[in-house]
Amino acid sequence: MSNVATGAFAELDELDMAIVDDWQRNFPLVPRPFSVIAKQNDVRESYVLERYKALKEQRILSRIGTILAPNTIGASVLAAMAVPIDQVDEIAASISSFAGVNHNYERENELNLWFVVTASDRQNVDQILADIEATTGYQVYPFRLEQAYHLDLGFSIRPNRSHTKVVRAEEADMSCIQPEDRILLGALEDGLPLVGRPYMELAKTLGWTEARVIGRLTDLLEGKIIRRFGCVVLHRRVGFKSNAMVVWDIADDMVDQIAPKLARDPGVSLCYRRNRHEGRWPYNLYCMVHSSSREEAKCVIDRLNCQVGLNARNHTILFSRRCFKQRGAQLGPAARSPSPHTVAAQ
Repeated sequence: MSNVATGAFAELDELDMAIVDDWQRNFPLVPRPFSVIAKQNDVRESYVLERYKALKEQRILSRIGTILAPNTIGASVLAAMAVPIDQVDEIAASISSFAGVNHNYERENELNLWFVVTASDRQNVDQILADIEATTGYQVYPFRLEQAYHLDLGFSIRPNRSHTKVVRAEEADMSCIQPEDRILLGALEDGLPLVGRPYMELAKTLGWTEARVIGRLTDLLEGKIIRRFGCVVLHRRVGFKSNAMVVWDIADDMVDQIAPKLARDPGVSLCYRRNRHEGRWPYNLYCMVHSSSREEAKCVIDRLNCQVGLNARNHTILFSRRCFKQRGAQLGPAARSPSPHTVAAQ
């Protein structure tokens, strides 16, 4: 079995690392994908399945599933709220109870609760935000994605990971989306079934054929609607203890010149532009930095600030304190309603 530490994070052995790190993208789209992975590692298919199940139980692996291009199938928004410190746990639990909330973090800032809402369309996203505001009694500040420069949390988790990085600005082909794709992606919200023929299992649930499931996933990947298909890692559990969101106030006509430079930095996992909130939040350029320590994260941030130079009128760093919820997005009607299932704070 996996070699799991009893502390704040887990240590992966060689096989665990191979079946997770090597398959964060390009997961085999063949009838027996776990057999492909087993052969590559010279072990039995059943043993690979056992390891994946153990990694999921240990909350190292969130799921094997899809990461979608933003606002293609469904809609999403990052939002924040300022909550008194003695009410953070209570309000965070209330926010997490909404099925449409798939990420919910406490960060070091006056705006201290940051969460992502995803739903079938913009109207439902806005309704969830209104419901959260009404339920909690605190104002919600939505920060909508205006431009993505780099969106990829599928970075290597190996201790000696390479710093080679390719940033691609690929536009999603909306014409490849078919009406039934939402049903397929909804069936994958909790991840690929951990069985010998997972696509057949999905096909039975949907009343499809196995070939149709594999075909649609292939088409959505080729059309860049699915940005990544593979292992989704809970990074804090494998040693990336420092999660920092860095935000800058950059003149609007300069963002497109500066952001691509930041996106190419090996320490940056996400880079995008979002709207400001006049009088409350002047920042429009965001980068996410995932590191093993606060000191390592600050080194990356210092490097980014050198790249931004005098173009930044202001900036701030929001280190993550706690993760209250992290799961795959839910796109169906149920996303509007509170859910009885939440993820405990890590």
